[in-house]
Parts: sequence; structure tokens; C-alpha cells
Amino acid sequence: MDSSSAAYRKARRQYLKTTKNRTKDLDAEWTPFRAAEKRYKARFPPPDLSHVLDLTSATLDAETLASGQSFYCNGVEIKLLDSTSSGVGKAFAVPRVPGLVVLPSFVSPQDQRRLVRWALCDHARHPNETNLDAHYILPDEGLWNAHLSSDSPLVRTRACTPELSNTKYGSSGPRQLVSNTPADPANFQSMLHSPKPPPAPSPTVSPASPAALIKKLRWANIGWSYHWGSKQYDFTKGKGRIDNEIGAICKQAVSSVDWEEVFGQSDEEGWGDEHWRSWHETYEPDAGIVNYYQIKDTLMAHVDRSEVCATSPLVSMSLGNAAIFLIGGLTRDVEPTAILLRSGDVVIMSGPACRRAYHGVPRILEDTLPDHFSLKLDGEEFSSWTSYESYMRTTRININVRQVFPKGFDPGLQVEN
Repeated sequence: MDSSSAAYRKARRQYLKTTKNRTKDLDAEWTPFRAAEKRYKARFPPPDLSHVLDLTSATLDAETLASGQSFYCNGVEIKLLDSTSSGVGKAFAVPRVPGLVVLPSFVSPQDQRRLVRWALCDHARHPNETNLDAHYILPDEGLWNAHLSSDSPLVRTRACTPELSNTKYGSSGPRQLVSNTPADPANFQSMLHSPKPPPAPSPTVSPASPAALIKKLRWANIGWSYHWGSKQYDFTKGKGRIDNEIGAICKQAVSSVDWEEVFGQSDEEGWGDEHWRSWHETYEPDAGIVNYYQIKDTLMAHVDRSEVCATSPLVSMSLGNAAIFLIGGLTRDVEPTAILLRSGDVVIMSGPACRRAYHGVPRILEDTLPDHFSLKLDGEEFSSWTSYESYMRTTRININVRQVFPKGFDPGLQVEN
């Protein structure tokens, strides 16, 4: 950030204001993960990105490529995996986090734009739940499509809709932090039958235009329905559809990795009946979420504990502005690795150590939208893309998909696909 700019001066004033009465040793109480979050989230002083792993811009000489050995990039040990047979570009493992694989620029520019269209136009609508459904009765055609129409009416609120007055909701008030018990085959039945009431609609929100609400869209569910109040899946709602293209990209990403190179020398415990050797044939994503981040949004440290299968790959795709991704260990006391994720990058989290590792996104980087989001691509009607380009200038979309049940596990659910 330019030290002479208005944004820099504003950030400095805000920093001095918020730290004026801060005790000197406050940061000594922070865990290593919290300290990293604070460091990269800070607007002032601007964070030092020299130790953020940036694999997209990494240049590798022929000797390094041929060695098959680990090497260091931005101070982080990485290992180039053999992905020549898959023909999908480079794949890197991060030995410090066993099971973490990064596929830079895995999604082509054309596919990135197609996925953005899917995430906004096709997916963020009924029957896929979004964060806004708790408070608003969203239009049938979807919020994005309604916002493109110049004569769309205001979106009604749930709290002011008489026909919904008899609905039984969960407790209202401030959102409570939930530390959920990790799901596994042994406790699945108790989790299946635990109550999962819908969240109470806010009584203070007012009817709003689709254009005003589109900037408040933060997530849309994929596949099995996730219940945020309990941090468990609500299987009573049935299994939502996984888009064919999303499923295909996830399977291609998993199939492109030589898992022998990742786990072949590992004696790690915690695999259960799941095993990496069969992932090329058995991996079947059935749940996930689309996250819609605005520039100042963050995703604080958390652990994914809701899937019964705690080892199969979680595939995460980045679209739009770049972000800093932090991933540590089984507690917040493990110093996290910082990775710069650009549009088109794919991250795979797999295995017992990585799937239960703390991770988060403390920073979306401004003005990092790739040029291919503003260019006319072959075979595309550019005029229909301009509204998407405008939205993406201040947005990062993340599509992450995972497998809920391990191979061979029968949940005893009546499922309609």
C-alpha cells in the first residue's frame, strides 16, 4: 500500500485509534494461529507477504523438476508431485501438513468464468439454502437473476410474513459458538436424531431490493444440507444434487494426484476403514458449500468435524480475487502455513491430520482479479458477462466439496437422488 495514499492514512488512523488503550503484552496471549490471523488481517501496518507460499508464480529450474525432492519456496518446504501422466499441470504437496496438496491454475480461465456463472445464476437459489434464506423469502428465480431485472419487487422478510408464524425456530439472539463433537460411524445415529430447528428470522431486517441483498450473500449449500446451529448435517432434508461439472472437476483433481507420493511413506493413524489407495475409484463428493467473500470478509480458524469420513479429500476451488489461506495443525498452538490462493487454484485437504487441521482465510487481497475476467473470450457473449465482472471485482468465490460417508458405510437413509 502506498504510504502517501488516502487508504494508507485511513488505515493508520484506525490502527492508532484501536490500539491506543491496548496493553503491551496482549499479543502474548494469542495462539500462533491467532497471531497469524491478526498479522494478515491487519490494514496497518500492511502485512509482509514474503513468507506466504505463492506456487503460481514459483519458477522451478530443470534440476529441481527432475530431482523429485522437497525444496523451499517463500520459506515453506514443498514437494513437486509427479502429475505428468494426468496432463493437468503441476501438483505440490506441503510435507508440514501431511495430506495437503495444491494444484495451481488447475481450473482454466474459461472454466473459471463458467463456474462463476453457475455459482451466482444457477446455484444460489431454491432448493439450495443460502445464508439469506433464514431472514428473507428469496425470489424463485434466484437472487442473482432477480437483481439483473430492473423491475424486481422488494424481497419480503420472514419475520413479517403471517403464513410463517407457526414455524418452530431455534433460539434467537446472538449467534452462539458451537464446539461440535467430531462425527464418526459410532456416534452417527445420535447425531442423526438430534434436533435441528431452523434459525429464527431476524425481527429487525427490512424488505430490501435484490441488488442490495446480493452483496450480503455469503454462502449457498451443496448436496447434503448443513445445519449451522449444531454444526451437523441435517439428513432429514434429503440429499441435494451435486452439479455434474463440479463433481467432475473434483474427481479430476483427486485423480490427478499420485497419492503414493503423498502418503506412501506415512504410518499416520486415524484412517479407519478409508484408504487413499482407492480414492481414484471410490471418491464421490456429496456435500459442500459455495462461499461468497467480499473484500473485507474473513473466515476465522475452524476445523471441519461434521463429516463421518474424516480422511477423504476435500476439494476447494478459488475464483476471483486472491486470498491468504492459513492451515495449521490439530490445535491453534501449531504455527500455520500461509498460502496465496489465486483464481483457478485448487487445494485438496486429505488424510486424518489435514482434514482435522485448523484453517481459515484472514485476508482477501484487493485488486487481484485476473485480467481474463475482463476480456472477451472465444465463444462467449461478452455483454452477458459484464454484470458478473462488476460483481467479481470486489469478490472471491470459493467452491469446496467433500465426501460425508466413508467407503462401505451404510447410514440407513432413504435417499432420492
